[in-house]
Amino acid sequence: MKNIVLSAVAVLAMSSFAVAGGDIAPVEEPVVVPEPVVTDAGFYLGLGYGWNGIEITDGTYADPADENFGAIMIDAGYKFNQYVAVEGRYWFGLGSSNDLGWRGLDSSVEADSWGIYVKPMYPVTDAFDVYALLGYGGTDLSVEDILAPGVTTDFDASGFSWGIGASYAFTDNVSLFIDYTSIITDEGIDLAGFALAEDLSVDNINFGVNYQF
Repeated sequence: MKNIVLSAVAVLAMSSFAVAGGDIAPVEEPVVVPEPVVTDAGFYLGLGYGWNGIEITDGTYADPADENFGAIMIDAGYKFNQYVAVEGRYWFGLGSSNDLGWRGLDSSVEADSWGIYVKPMYPVTDAFDVYALLGYGGTDLSVEDILAPGVTTDFDASGFSWGIGASYAFTDNVSLFIDYTSIITDEGIDLAGFALAEDLSVDNINFGVNYQF
């Protein structure tokens, strides 16, 4: 009798365990979906307008040649992330023809400029950035000869170039910018082959729009 009771208890216990075990579902690990990493990287192109300032100083004469005229600017670059980009620029000078205020001569100046820059950036907000431009630039000048009006001479100068600016993004692709760029500051150049020690500086203020692909 005792054996029969023990056997019945054992059968009931195993049956209960089997039923309970059937209700236990396997434990599944939660699926972790990684968040996309926003790098803000990509190529961009831009178009702008600038005001060129060209100053040529000769130690022999007190008054410098000081010209200001417009320029069309194009730029192209690659943004690695929200903090750094590389950028190339080219300015098509619109030229001028007026009194230089130097030696009493009425001369004309035409200038095209270029620059290649590393562009460190700081995002003040999601839409507003401030940035710097650090690189190498140059200017190709065509100047009416100050000693022989009507005769033009072409020459160029290049060297360290820098700038500062700010941009505001209206969409993920379109942003407006304004900046100041010192394209070239060169001392002791030979202007027009007269062996005159001239100091040349070219800078501009630009505003325009960039489109990032």
